[in-house]
Amino acid sequence: MAELTAPAAPVSIYAEASPNPESMKFVLNTQFLSEGVSVDYPNLEAAANSPLAQELFNFDYVGRVFIAANFVTITKTTDHQWAHLIPELRSFLKSYVEAGGPIFLVDPAAEQKAAQEEAANGSHSEQDQQTSQKIIDLLENYVRPAVEQDGGNITFKSYQDGIVTVNLQGSCSGCPSATVTLKSGIENLLKRMVPEVKEVVAEGITI
Repeated sequence: MAELTAPAAPVSIYAEASPNPESMKFVLNTQFLSEGVSVDYPNLEAAANSPLAQELFNFDYVGRVFIAANFVTITKTTDHQWAHLIPELRSFLKSYVEAGGPIFLVDPAAEQKAAQEEAANGSHSEQDQQTSQKIIDLLENYVRPAVEQDGGNITFKSYQDGIVTVNLQGSCSGCPSATVTLKSGIENLLKRMVPEVKEVVAEGITI
């Protein structure tokens, strides 16, 4: 009989509410990804690289899975109350991670970096590329940490003719306050720091 793998260190996990009532952030004392790297799976098909996310989609009430440095944000699709779902999800995550279950097949970090560089370099002119890089740096250093606290993420998609397009992920997708945050917070910051920016629009809002 094959020898079983020794269990990993004990995992502690707690649930933390997000501004999106349909999303819950599960924070663990273990590291899934490097700081600043995250993945967003809006459905089972998108989760091909993550056995953990695929397992979570087996729960019929799980509609979206977002994984970042040390937490998993789960968005539910049903009217079930979180009070009934949290114990089951917390128990599953704890058991899965302690057993050494695979999180990803391929580390998403390189893929995310390549996508970011492609987005910046995809701008039409050298000036636009420089502006795009400024925007990416601001999002990465000032916006992402705050958004992550709420169980989500924001990524740069494109910049053209003063219009910045971003993707909202995790709990930010479907969050009732996402549009307000986008306009009153993120757009104002970018306009102040990068005068070329006229407007910020988002993909991924499914309100």
